[in-house]
Amino acid sequence: MNPNIPQTDRKRVVIVGAGFGGLKLARKLSGRSEFQVVLINRQNYHEFQPLYYQVATAGLEANSILFPLRAVFGNCNNIHIRVTNVTGVRTADKTVDTDLGPVTYDYLVIATGADTNFFNQQNIIEKGLAMKSVSEAIALRNRMLQNFEDALSVETLDEKEGLMDVVVVGGGPTGVELCGTLAEMRKTVLPIDYPELDFKMMDIYLIESGGELLGPMSVQSQQHSLKYLQDLGVHVKLNTRVKDFDGRTVTMNDGSTLRTNNLIWAAGVKANPLAGLPPEVIGRGGRVKVNRYSQIQGFTDIFAIGDVALMTEEKWPDGHPQVAQPAIQQGRQLGKNLLHWIRNEQPEEFTYRDFGTMATIGRGLAVVDLPFLKFQGFFAWLTWLFVHLMAIVGVKNRLFIFLNWMFNYLTYSNSLRLIIRPKLPKGDLKAMQEKLSDQVVVNKT
Repeated sequence: MNPNIPQTDRKRVVIVGAGFGGLKLARKLSGRSEFQVVLINRQNYHEFQPLYYQVATAGLEANSILFPLRAVFGNCNNIHIRVTNVTGVRTADKTVDTDLGPVTYDYLVIATGADTNFFNQQNIIEKGLAMKSVSEAIALRNRMLQNFEDALSVETLDEKEGLMDVVVVGGGPTGVELCGTLAEMRKTVLPIDYPELDFKMMDIYLIESGGELLGPMSVQSQQHSLKYLQDLGVHVKLNTRVKDFDGRTVTMNDGSTLRTNNLIWAAGVKANPLAGLPPEVIGRGGRVKVNRYSQIQGFTDIFAIGDVALMTEEKWPDGHPQVAQPAIQQGRQLGKNLLHWIRNEQPEEFTYRDFGTMATIGRGLAVVDLPFLKFQGFFAWLTWLFVHLMAIVGVKNRLFIFLNWMFNYLTYSNSLRLIIRPKLPKGDLKAMQEKLSDQVVVNKT
């Protein structure tokens, strides 16, 4: 196969990854006559990652947080999108290798983001549930809803508790938001959907290895988030690390255990650098060391932005937080600097502007840390809704999400609690299922 990208006299910028950083850079360069942009992504859409948990808990349909890449760049003749997997980079040849074939570059931008970090715990990789892609969020939704269906038919109390109880590992925004939403569902919509089940016996646990929830946020927000979750009936265990999970029992480092079939892992991320980079440029967490111009150490034509990049500033000695804003700002600044370089102008160093951090815990409950103000409660929840709504790509997506949120708020219900699985083709179904299972394990590792 051949990527079939036309040769021109423009400088070719190859961007690997269409997350927040890669998409922002590509939009910055779209329409610029100086560049030919090749955007390579494994999917043909951009994913709005902060709302994965709402897809997983049936609050939003998946297409509300996805936006087709070709719809973003429909009128841009200098943008070439290729949906494929990148297998590595050959820096000496200035070439990226893909499943479609090799792609040469003048400038290469690695914006491949991060994936779930299971810390090499094989049992959890195989038996736990992750939520770092929209497909994983849909799989989690299917699993949770199927569990409630199965709980109607099991014979023993132990089996029923195992199907209904949930253990979430990781007290960051994802874990906190997921637990808050599950607790709201347990209180409102699930008893209506499943009147034969007693949801008083459904336990939700949040396990955090540190001494507080929402580690990067203020003490005020940490304390309020803990209180909000406890008021919702979530069992929060701090200073506790999950040691093992066999599919039925979670074992902690203190020897205690919890009975559940459902372990949701939200305890950390690791960067996804491209194969072929020198090992000395890979830093902590797999992040690629870059300077303040996003250039990878030792290169002037290869860059990294977003979660995969390790850029240090005086205020951020361990690198920027792996959230959307640093990626967006780095993508915007790199777009400006690429223009400076080809015009033989002086580039500008990147400086991260921290606009604040926020997390929602439940219906009408959130915590917001702004540089100049910290607040919690209902107004914080409205702020969270507005900020996330405005960050969504596409006016239609914003409208759908707004209508979903308003309907859910007024009625405590929605019509998205659907178990949807791909239909397997006819043939040796057992062999196909084993192959799919092997692929899931490989993807997780």
